[in-house]
Amino acid sequence: ITALIGGAANGLSARTGLPFGPLSYNNISGPQLFKTVPWTVPLLWVVALFNSRGVARLMLRPWRRVKTYGFLLMGLTALLALAFDFALEPFARVKHLWLWQPTRIPVTWHGASPLSFVGWVFVALLILAIITPFLIRKQPGDRSGPDYAPLALWLGAIILFSVSVAQAELWSALAVNVLLASAAVVFAWRGAKW
Repeated sequence: ITALIGGAANGLSARTGLPFGPLSYNNISGPQLFKTVPWTVPLLWVVALFNSRGVARLMLRPWRRVKTYGFLLMGLTALLALAFDFALEPFARVKHLWLWQPTRIPVTWHGASPLSFVGWVFVALLILAIITPFLIRKQPGDRSGPDYAPLALWLGAIILFSVSVAQAELWSALAVNVLLASAAVVFAWRGAKW
């Protein structure tokens, strides 16, 4: 479901400019599905969203019993997916994975329009609204300790993106990546140790 909706949203954006803004994919991104979206883009949505959700679960571990926990989890997951996209966009520009077309909005983040980030949050929340009921543990049982694997994968992707932008001397992107990764690690560690 995540790959389907995320890939469809990127395909729609490549064709119409909505919801992320006008972009075109280079052949470097890999073979394209339906002559629109590289096969890696739906996979990227799965990696970004599920690992962001795992990091959010670590951060919110002290508040598991709060009635609004599910909504907090969805919101924080969307914000962490946004942070992932903030780190991804400069990397994609350096690697020439896709090219953003100019829009009327004069401000960009390494080529990506702010519309792209608004679209990421919207699509992430839409996906989470659909898949969250399937991810809820239905049977009571032993609550195992904190799961650090999503944090390791999320952080590993951010580090990969950071190394690439550092080699390209995109210092503002590197600084934002370090700041986002540091904040995520501190809050995840704090939540897991609670």
